[in-house]
Amino acid sequence: MRDLIREILGWLGYLERSDVLVQLFAFGAALVLMRRLVRHRIAAAGLRRRWRNLLLAISGPGLAMLLSLLLPFAQQSFGLLRLLGVFWLGWNLLGLLELQLDHWLPKERVHQLLSRLLRPLYLLGATLVLIDKLDSISDLAVIQVGQLFNASIDLGKVCTALLVIYLLLLGSAPPAAALAWLAHRFLGISEGSRKALELILRYAVVALGILAVAFHVGFNGTALLAVAGGLSVGLGFGIKEVFSNFVSGLWLLFEGSVRPGEVLMIDGDPCEVRKLGLRATLLWRDRDNAELLIPNQTFFTEAATTYTASDRMRRSQVSVGAAYHHDPAEVIALLEATALQVSRVLQHPAPTGLLLSYGDSAINYALRFWIAHPMDNVGICSEVNQAIWTAFKQHNIEIPFPQQVEYSMVWPPERQTPNTSH
Repeated sequence: MRDLIREILGWLGYLERSDVLVQLFAFGAALVLMRRLVRHRIAAAGLRRRWRNLLLAISGPGLAMLLSLLLPFAQQSFGLLRLLGVFWLGWNLLGLLELQLDHWLPKERVHQLLSRLLRPLYLLGATLVLIDKLDSISDLAVIQVGQLFNASIDLGKVCTALLVIYLLLLGSAPPAAALAWLAHRFLGISEGSRKALELILRYAVVALGILAVAFHVGFNGTALLAVAGGLSVGLGFGIKEVFSNFVSGLWLLFEGSVRPGEVLMIDGDPCEVRKLGLRATLLWRDRDNAELLIPNQTFFTEAATTYTASDRMRRSQVSVGAAYHHDPAEVIALLEATALQVSRVLQHPAPTGLLLSYGDSAINYALRFWIAHPMDNVGICSEVNQAIWTAFKQHNIEIPFPQQVEYSMVWPPERQTPNTSH
């Protein structure tokens, strides 16, 4: 570790050279000119979007290259400035690639590809090129950074291990998804089992990769057994809940009771399952556009109501009262006909009107109907209630409200005069 710190301090001495400072100053000037002057002129030129983006991508690096051509006339070095200009151009070209991929792939996938894979790899490559200009990468790779379980670890092995693990975490998803899709297609496994198989294959690839990296770094079998023993103790204490949620998530996927697209009732609100993750399930609540993270273990310990286990249809209901002097058969027929006029109410099964009870001020009715998607329940109930209001108004159906009659009382009760109607 001391050797590594000594090398880094040597790089800082390189920055004190006058020709290096001049090149860094020129690169900073190119950045400022690009942001303050060139960008605004290109935006105001009225070019097509494609050409405007291309000019924005190459103008800044081109300006840096132009300054690098002027430095030799001032008896200054220009290699670092030219290299920084090339890095700048490559970074801008990645932005153009993102714009092109947006036309072919979902924006979320493109953003993940650029932000998690291509841009980090580009920055890593640029960093290695810069380090190679300052020092020898092969010499840096053999610097000892410490020991772990009696195994000497050098800088090259650490960097390689971190890079392989990062690529495994990102690159294991597509092959696992492809294998799970083949099993779903040719073996006839269910959709929930396909997602569970995809998750298991991905974690298996990552686990085997980490094991291979550990052997590459220099761990022996005894060291790995010691790590496994420590993890087992941790499962019994600190991360028991995490492991329980992980196993619960796999079981839910195999069982198919909670899967993406499922609609569950959480605290009285319908919520759609968006993603079944490693630790928790992500649900979306429609009424306030909120995303809920529910631990996977919760679905094993608490009851949950689903509206999409066998199909996505849901029976809904609205209640209304009508005055006693209206014929119940006519009111029920009007309720059923009104529900059929609402576009999002299914025609089959047909709506059903019911007389529920005789209230203090009205006869209480219920209108039950079927909808295609459970998440639309609140909006459709509102449409049905509005349609009932309009239909009752057109047919002179009275919706009474509770009324109370107040009597004046005197004390003692013997002096109370009975109320008589005239």
